[in-house]
Amino acid sequence: MEGDDLGTWVVKFTGAGQGPKSLVAEVVVGELARRLGFAVPELVVIDVDPDLGRTEPDQEVQELLRASPGSNLGMDYLPGSITYDPLAFAVEPSLAARVIWLDAFTLNVDRSWRNPNLLVWGGRLWLIDHGAALYPHHDWAGIEAAVDRAAPGFTDHVLLPVLGADAPELLSAADAQLAPAVTAGLLADAVGLVPGEWTDAPGSAYVDWLLARVSGRRPWLAELLVPAPSTVPDRSAGTRGGRPDWLRGGLGA
Repeated sequence: MEGDDLGTWVVKFTGAGQGPKSLVAEVVVGELARRLGFAVPELVVIDVDPDLGRTEPDQEVQELLRASPGSNLGMDYLPGSITYDPLAFAVEPSLAARVIWLDAFTLNVDRSWRNPNLLVWGGRLWLIDHGAALYPHHDWAGIEAAVDRAAPGFTDHVLLPVLGADAPELLSAADAQLAPAVTAGLLADAVGLVPGEWTDAPGSAYVDWLLARVSGRRPWLAELLVPAPSTVPDRSAGTRGGRPDWLRGGLGA
C-alpha cells in the first residue's frame, strides 16, 4: 500500500486470520532484533480508513480491509529485494548463529528452508515476518510453563547448515554477545511500540516473560548446543530439504 507519506508499505492487517497478536509478535521481535543490531525493515503503524474497503473490487480484499479499521502494521517495502537463497548468497557463520539464537529465544518457528523469511537487499541479510514468534502469548494462562521451552522443529532452520561442525561454539559466542544485551529497558522500548488495542496483556507481561527466558540456565539454548562430530558435514546438504547428519538427531526438538 502507498501511504499518505508517499512511502510504500507491506501491510499486515488486524483482521487477518492470525489476529492482532501476530502483529504484536511482529513489533516486539522485529524491534528487539533491530536493537540487537540486525537489519529489519522499518515498522510503522498504518491507519486504515474504514471507507477504504468500499471501493475495493476484490471481495476477499474488501472483507479484509473492512475488518481492519484503524491501526494496522506496515513494514517498509524494500524494492528489488530477493528471498534469501543459500545457494546464491553466503552468510557469515557468526551472523547465522546470532539469527538462530534470536529465533530460539523468541520461539520463532517460521524461518525454515521452506519459508526463510529472510531478504537480501543492498548486500545485507534482512529479517522479516516474525508473526509466528512468541506463540505462547496466544494462551497467557500457560505462559509460565513456556519460559524454558525450546522452539519445535529447529532442525529445519534455514541457517543451521551454515554453522557446520562449529555450531556449538558459534551459538555459545552468539549467546555471550546477545544475552547480556537483552535488558529490561531494551525490551520495554520494543514492547512499548505495540498499540494497546492489539493486546489485552500489559507490556510488562512480555518484558517479564522474555527476561525470564534469557536469564538463568536457558535450557532452550542448551538443546541447541549438541556436540558436533569430528568430521565437517557437507554444507551443501540441507539447503533444499536435506540436512547434515549431525542435525538429524533432534537439535532443538
